[in-house]
Amino acid sequence: MTEPQSSESAAKEARIEEALTNDPGVDLTDTAASKVKDLIAMDSRTELRLRIVVKPGGCSGLSYQMFLDDRRIEGDVISTFAVSVAPAEEPSESNPSGAAVEIIIDHESIPYLSNAKIDYTKNSEHEGFTIDNPNATSSCACGDSLH
Repeated sequence: MTEPQSSESAAKEARIEEALTNDPGVDLTDTAASKVKDLIAMDSRTELRLRIVVKPGGCSGLSYQMFLDDRRIEGDVISTFAVSVAPAEEPSESNPSGAAVEIIIDHESIPYLSNAKIDYTKNSEHEGFTIDNPNATSSCACGDSLH
């Protein structure tokens, strides 16, 4: 016999189900896609994707983690983004534009990342990926955590 779900648990399940039936709408800017492509090119493994995860922790309660990953886990949502083609690159049958990168979001992180925009910035104050997340009700100054 299973215990009845709490309203919080039921609401979380409903958000996950809605996100899985719809495109999570995560956007990767051209600059970020190009940086992901460069990072993948530095690794010898094939089939790498940028995995984005939201985990408990950080200053504001939840934190972002991003890393290259070649695993596929049940429930993952994979989105493909075109990368501007350099003149020396050749298009292929699987990639007619010549270059693309993929991001992976696990099913538990989807509700937190829906409609988020991922960018890559490099300036005198900061270099790295940034996430503009409309779902975050608050975040800390470091930009790595949200609530």
